[in-house]
Amino acid sequence: MAHPSLRLSTSGLMARIIPDEMNQGSYILCLGSAEQSHVNMLSPETIFYEYLRRIGNVIDALAVAGEPLRIAHLGAGALTLVRYVQATRPGSIQVAVDIERELVEFVTAHLPLPLGTQCQSVVADAREVLGDIPRLLDSPAGVDAIVLDIFSGWDAPEHLRQREFYELAQRALSDDGVLLVNVGDDPGLSFFASQAQHMLEVFEHVWCLCERSMLTGKQAGNLILVGSRHVLDESMRTFLEGVGPHPGVVLDTWQVADFVKSL
Repeated sequence: MAHPSLRLSTSGLMARIIPDEMNQGSYILCLGSAEQSHVNMLSPETIFYEYLRRIGNVIDALAVAGEPLRIAHLGAGALTLVRYVQATRPGSIQVAVDIERELVEFVTAHLPLPLGTQCQSVVADAREVLGDIPRLLDSPAGVDAIVLDIFSGWDAPEHLRQREFYELAQRALSDDGVLLVNVGDDPGLSFFASQAQHMLEVFEHVWCLCERSMLTGKQAGNLILVGSRHVLDESMRTFLEGVGPHPGVVLDTWQVADFVKSL
């Protein structure tokens, strides 16, 4: 049986949607040879990828359960987090930004968003649209969260991994807003160290969530950086460590700085 597929005009990669035979009602978006996203159509509040689950946990902690938020997603993929936010916080206003012109339409044609989802799709380079995010989400005082899930390692576009990018993101956030960055890196974590250092220079507080073994710096994997104006207090740390995935660790600003120095 043929799976839905489409050649993307910007990257030239083939996008394919294939069923996850191990999980009923679930599908995988592949870009080229890489698995890019996982969607559970029967249970959008279920997140399969570990790193994305950690991002979802931070979003859970931003406000009272069920309260709508205003969130920008830089890197659309299969809109896994958009679906999650709608399922857990109905009425949220969201925007998904992707440079691939055909991707969101392709995904939603084959994997429709939950009823009631309010998510605007914007075709643009992530950096170019940052300053316009408060307007797009009708939130002049800044938005609740910006999720950056575009790059992995030093192959990331240079203009998305400079300090100036994080400065633009910080200005688009509300006083209580957070920037959530998925950083994929190779052993040695040199790319992670550079991005964490930029964020430490821009944000008052920077947290890190990851699988505990990543702290050795000796393996490849994903680490989540969180930029905030607020300190990671013990109640927040206890919550984030408690909900997993396990074994996980949550570092505060000073621990992040020490970790970067150790790499």
